[in-house]
Amino acid sequence: MFKNKKGSQRIDSLIGAGSVVTGDLAFAGGLRVDGTVRGNLSAVDEKNATLVVSEKARIEGGVRTSHLILNGEVVGPIEVTQYVELQAKARITGDLTYKTLEMHPGAVVQGRLIPLAGAQILETAEPKAEA
Repeated sequence: MFKNKKGSQRIDSLIGAGSVVTGDLAFAGGLRVDGTVRGNLSAVDEKNATLVVSEKARIEGGVRTSHLILNGEVVGPIEVTQYVELQAKARITGDLTYKTLEMHPGAVVQGRLIPLAGAQILETAEPKAEA
């Protein structure tokens, strides 16, 4: 899941499935969200923080981190200073600002894609058709 994209590869904190957190939250290292967050999420260390949002998770608020792996839903603006991976079930309602973007088929963004200076888009490998 993390491939070679740098960032924190360990999860330091977890918001479990069924949990609802209301209010702004600042995190360090790695944070995995399996539940619901109603508030803004921001990384303390903007160079080496990873946010993982699982398939059934929902964030209602802004997100600011250096690395994001999204397979759930975010309603609000997102700013990712390094790398973002939008997996197949990712859903964003709001603008996404990024430096490096990897978007899998099935991911949905209802908003603008705004590249940061020096931004790049990575293409996912498509299965090759055999003749």
